[in-house]
Amino acid sequence: MSIQVIAVEGMPEVAAGDDVAGLIAARTALQDGDVVVVTQKIVSKAEGRMVAIDAADADAERARWAERESVRIVARRGPVIIAETAHGFVCANAGVDASNVPRGWLALLPADPDASAARIRDGLRAAAGADVGVIVSDTFGRAWRNGQIDVAIGAAGIVPIRDYVGVEDTFGTPMHSTQIAVADEIAGAAELVMGKVGGVPVAIVRGLDVRGNGTARMLIRPPEDDLFRTGATEP
Repeated sequence: MSIQVIAVEGMPEVAAGDDVAGLIAARTALQDGDVVVVTQKIVSKAEGRMVAIDAADADAERARWAERESVRIVARRGPVIIAETAHGFVCANAGVDASNVPRGWLALLPADPDASAARIRDGLRAAAGADVGVIVSDTFGRAWRNGQIDVAIGAAGIVPIRDYVGVEDTFGTPMHSTQIAVADEIAGAAELVMGKVGGVPVAIVRGLDVRGNGTARMLIRPPEDDLFRTGATEP
């Protein structure tokens, strides 16, 4: 098996009210089974999830908006806040971001990234006639590891987790806990061609048929299963 990761070139600067699906469909030929990965930033711009700030006090403004967008502060070090958002994401500054936006503005996360993905998917089906999956991606840090990676914060038309529980490995031993976050892997692969400063906010991952009915919310571990939240230990 092989896959292709294809950058969608020529996307314009997106503004509130723009048709993201139409802009994508006009710049690429889609095939059934493709997964279209769209960065959170252009989704937030199209959905009007932008706030004007005092550019002279940008750090303090960002901290204030991060507090507003948080339902729980997990950790704090200097100006950096690790927070839980209303979506259930745990990330730096509650996803409030000043990169790839005009000076004097901040981008907030989409209010419902799964719904955003579903709307883009419907728009692509109407504009391009293709049955595709859609992932809305964002860049998250990872506990205990340096560097960031793109993950799926919204998804539609795909199965986001490949569950191997009960499947026997090559030695005949049943797996007990292996669940692969396919949606995150696809988002990370797409970032390889999108980058952070090249003005490429959309990519297509082709060759993986992961079609199904799932959302990125399925990737969020329930609080009762989170050992770091509950402080539970093995007996």
